Amino acid sequence: MSDQETAELLRINRRLLDCVTAGDWVTYDSLCDPSLSAFEPEARGHLVEGMEFHRFYLDRQGQQSQALPQNTTISSPHVRIMGDVAIVSYIRLMQRTDERGQATTERFEETRVWQRQEGRWKHVHLHRSANA
Repeated sequence: MSDQETAELLRINRRLLDCVTAGDWVTYDSLCDPSLSAFEPEARGHLVEGMEFHRFYLDRQGQQSQALPQNTTISSPHVRIMGDVAIVSYIRLMQRTDERGQATTERFEETRVWQRQEGRWKHVHLHRSANA
């Protein structure tokens, strides 16, 4: 694993998180494989497959992101590349300002699996755990 590959994956992963924060469906869709699978708190313990589940939230996030300030910090990133597959794990800190002007921080433990397809990294699986 080269430092250059690690840096590229962290950059692409950051781009993915930025488009989630902005509610940018077009960019999110371009970075993900159509068969994306996920375990995340919103799915209530169920494995979600495909993109429609995510589109629902990104469409609403786009409306909210313009109204309320927010920031995402990636803490303690770890990258493991295994041929054409990479695992990127980290703590995601999401700072937001609510409707009353109060700042809050949410913490998530995330693991994202990327697969090199036709020379480009595509996001193929997500596991996100909320951690109070």
